[in-house]
Amino acid sequence: MSTSLTPAQAWRRLQEGNARFVSDAMEHPSQGADRRAALAQEQHPYAVLFGCSDSRVAAEIIFDQGLGDLFVVRTAGHVLDTTVIGSIEYGVDVLGAPLVVVLGHDRCGAVGAATQALLTGRMPTGFVRAVADRVIPSLLTRAQLGTDGDGDAAGAAAERASRTLRLPDDDTLRREHVRATVQMLHGYSRSLAAAVAEGRCAVVGVEYTLAEGTARLVDQVGDIG
Repeated sequence: MSTSLTPAQAWRRLQEGNARFVSDAMEHPSQGADRRAALAQEQHPYAVLFGCSDSRVAAEIIFDQGLGDLFVVRTAGHVLDTTVIGSIEYGVDVLGAPLVVVLGHDRCGAVGAATQALLTGRMPTGFVRAVADRVIPSLLTRAQLGTDGDGDAAGAAAERASRTLRLPDDDTLRREHVRATVQMLHGYSRSLAAAVAEGRCAVVGVEYTLAEGTARLVDQVGDIG
């Protein structure tokens, strides 16, 4: 049951599973009693899936995978913290997964809340605010601040309170948040960066479309073929 797939092979397997899901030809692999018994002592997932907690984006379903195939970590808005990074490192360094997938999706409530906070100044209440706080920096990388000047970064920071924030469309913001998460994960984790440099692992950013069921590549670090 050891994982011997390359990052490219792991990515191809996910693509094939998603194609089955989209065409309503799911195989529901590795979900029987024999598989359950075989996994009782150890696991060797071939991919770490870091996605949003949204109930409509269940990784094993949308990629048509079974028990032991995916090591799944989920937070609202796929926001990172130290325990998330540690969980992902465990999947790669201890379990040997050759692929990490950051999975975003359309109509994401966390991205929507962060967008509204930027546009209106009204933050969510309770600890939901902590989620929005971690999404906002991703969105600001694509925001434009209205000005009559040259719009340099220093001026933007100094005059932010008196200028009008203009955000791109929702699709662009969602993809930017996925890309930012991929880059932060690769930048924060030394062990993951080493695995990528050695060719043992790759990190990909994927956006999932709720109505169509498609999972499309939007960013990558490492070789996936």
